[in-house]
Amino acid sequence: MTDPSLQTYTADLTTALRKHWGLFLAEGIILILLGIIAIVVPPLATLAVTLVLGWLFLISGIAGLVTTFWMRSAPGFWWALLSAVLGIVAGVVLLGWPVSGAVSLTLVLISFFIIEGVVSIMYALQHRAELSGGWPWMLVSGIVDLVLAAMILMGLPGTAAWAIGLLVGINMLFGGVAMTAMAIQARGGKAV
Repeated sequence: MTDPSLQTYTADLTTALRKHWGLFLAEGIILILLGIIAIVVPPLATLAVTLVLGWLFLISGIAGLVTTFWMRSAPGFWWALLSAVLGIVAGVVLLGWPVSGAVSLTLVLISFFIIEGVVSIMYALQHRAELSGGWPWMLVSGIVDLVLAAMILMGLPGTAAWAIGLLVGINMLFGGVAMTAMAIQARGGKAV
């Protein structure tokens, strides 16, 4: 017996993929190109990731600080204040010392790759009937994420300067290939 909500979800996923296959294809191609650039110039990609995250932390910390003081009578003021200050400090540290911040980000990246790898593998295995030709690529993408996590963990701390850029590039490349394969499969009108 199949769960009706799962059948509805599967049908909606298939419809969305078929209807918007061109957008998925464009996203896949963009991911492939960005992945290749990051693989070719990993130190630059590492620096870019660190700086982008630094700005995100700084901006979200400032926004959190403003809203915290704006709603200072709300419950949890001190926790919100602490969270905002931590965001600002993290942003300043990453922007001020991006190379040093790369080591901490590398640990976060390892965690991300492990979680994404497991989720991608489970998604591919659970949806292999619906994803027909695309599911092996999703499975390979998940396995590659787990291998990348192990590689970077074994090379710490020396690999932190270039590993983030390289691993993000490889991840984007494989994710782009998976997205492109699913878009092409969906375009053909077959069950995706």
